Amino acid sequence: MDPSNGSQLDTCFGVFNASDGHDTAQNSITSPWFSTAFGLIGLCSNLFALCVLLSSSRKLSSQARSSFLVILCGLVVTDFMGLLVTASVIIPYHFIKFAWAKVDPGCHLCNFLGFSMVFFGQCPLLLGATMAGERFFGINHPFSRSTSVSKRRAWSIVGLVWGFSCLLGLLPVLGLGRYTLEYPGSRCFFLTLLPDTGDIIFCLLFALLGIFSVLLSFVFNTVSMVTLCRVYHDRESVQRRRDSEVEMMVQLVGIMIIATICWMPLLVRTWVVACSPTSKLLVHMLPRETQKMLLIYIRMVTWNQILDPWVYILFRRAVLQRIYPGLRPRPSIASLYPVLNLSLRRKLSPSSVLQ
Repeated sequence: MDPSNGSQLDTCFGVFNASDGHDTAQNSITSPWFSTAFGLIGLCSNLFALCVLLSSSRKLSSQARSSFLVILCGLVVTDFMGLLVTASVIIPYHFIKFAWAKVDPGCHLCNFLGFSMVFFGQCPLLLGATMAGERFFGINHPFSRSTSVSKRRAWSIVGLVWGFSCLLGLLPVLGLGRYTLEYPGSRCFFLTLLPDTGDIIFCLLFALLGIFSVLLSFVFNTVSMVTLCRVYHDRESVQRRRDSEVEMMVQLVGIMIIATICWMPLLVRTWVVACSPTSKLLVHMLPRETQKMLLIYIRMVTWNQILDPWVYILFRRAVLQRIYPGLRPRPSIASLYPVLNLSLRRKLSPSSVLQ
């Protein structure tokens, strides 16, 4: 290897600058107007969903339902902040095409952007799995839960997810892997491997956590859906359907489907590239076609942040009732379990059952 190239590996953008990073193909796929419109649509969608969520939460008296909306609110806030932070760096680059080596010689901005993409990318997956787990225990074990799930406790769960994702994003800054400038020169991430075991470990860790979160959501949501269908089709409870459980499960399934479509291509590709026997030989020089494909996968991930709020906006109870008029308020989920004796039901307060 050329000595100059060897020294460039110590930076976050040296090898990229040595490549043909500003060719005609690059300019044709990085329209500043496309990125601007893309970001504005996502920000407006999340703001609208946040307003609807806040309005709905004020009208609720159920602690259990409120806790679900708190976690969902955390998801919307995360998506909004993710678009805002990353767009504040990427959109200016598309307009002025600044030189990273001159603007950010210490790689601080590059590390911040890489951290932001990991943090705001991993959070929605973990929050989706958290909501799926909350619904799983709420539907399958409704009477083993605490009689009062406070909003503070729900926010503490969101805070734990944020803290874990923050720690994950800081790993490259602390020495495990590193963030590097990647094709087409508008973002810093970790997908372009360097000849370092730490980089490969971090790629595998990110991919494994993401895949695990998606699969966990799938398992929890599948079991919850089967439980609801089995109970709802019971002869003694066929008329005792509860619209709120249906509403929440429809929203969760929608979030899961969107996350799977938007994230799995990138996660699987990251895992495959990192596990490749030649990964240590790539030395920041992935084939251009692979780099273009990774760029498409990154854009698909961004669509997850745009589509998430519309799952809640479109699949709310008021909208579902217009589509399916038979979906009306019914007794609580306690009534879905006729095997419970009458005395036990009388001991249960409305706040102790799942809404």
